[in-house]
Amino acid sequence: MIQFENDKAAAIALNQKYKDLKQEISKAIIGQHEVVDAVLISIFCNGHSLLIGLPGLAKTLLIKSISQVLDLNFSRIQFTPDLMPSDITGSEILDENRVFKFMRGPLFANIILADEINRTPPKTQAALLEAMQEKSVTIGGKLHHLIEPFFVLATQNPIEQEGTYPLPEAQLDRFMFNVLLDYPRLEEEIEVVRSTTQNLKPELKTILHAQEILYFQQLVRRVPVTDNVLTYAVNLVSKTRPNTPNAHPVANDFLEYGAGPRAGQFLILGAKCHALINGKYSPDIEDVKAIAANVLRHRLIRNYKAEAEGVSAEKIIAQLL
Repeated sequence: MIQFENDKAAAIALNQKYKDLKQEISKAIIGQHEVVDAVLISIFCNGHSLLIGLPGLAKTLLIKSISQVLDLNFSRIQFTPDLMPSDITGSEILDENRVFKFMRGPLFANIILADEINRTPPKTQAALLEAMQEKSVTIGGKLHHLIEPFFVLATQNPIEQEGTYPLPEAQLDRFMFNVLLDYPRLEEEIEVVRSTTQNLKPELKTILHAQEILYFQQLVRRVPVTDNVLTYAVNLVSKTRPNTPNAHPVANDFLEYGAGPRAGQFLILGAKCHALINGKYSPDIEDVKAIAANVLRHRLIRNYKAEAEGVSAEKIIAQLL
């Protein structure tokens, strides 16, 4: 059982563990600091992340590296058009005694890499949705609880849309963060090419165990938040809803639908964790702003005018902030 004298001591420990995690992950991942920050914050908030980036930007390597330093069971699911729900959840089979026995699928792990999640049909996406939301799956009328902690880290390729099934808004809303990966800087890319064309593989040490992660998840929820920060986060979300009393003009112009209440919850949770990893014991408005884009970008449904004029979700969020 993990124990600290008080929450302040636990917060100091989390801050140090976070620095150790970043240092260890940097042995395998060159650059991408903001992406690593976002994924780790979502894990400490018990949330899921959707990583969107071009091929070759180390999305899979990043998730594998994080599972190693966190000493968690890792499972990779390659989503394809012929993937069935039972392929990921598991199914009941008849054993040699003619008794039905449940065979667990790859979802029964701590970290799930849902690779190219938009390449599988809605039926399979719905099975993943139940697992993400309820942390359980139902097979043959029986409820099977998943292993805690449980995170889905999904990847998506933004340029190749043929033969894909766009994620429904209800499923997108289950992801705490939508994280964009960009090309590395020139000096980082030089280092990537140098390190990956040698016969050396970095050995990553374990920094955190499952029980510690569960403890720190509870610590994040216990962080106090002032009324002005709470009001700012909720106001920010309400500004995204077009044709409502609190709507921002940019929302009325360019949005079909805005973010729901879950966005406000994730803004506060993310701000709490962002404060802790930066050595603060309570979040301020700057912590909300720091994680706002990752929380909001997949929750804003742009209208035809926005698409016609090339107004991206990033531009809209910048105006809202």
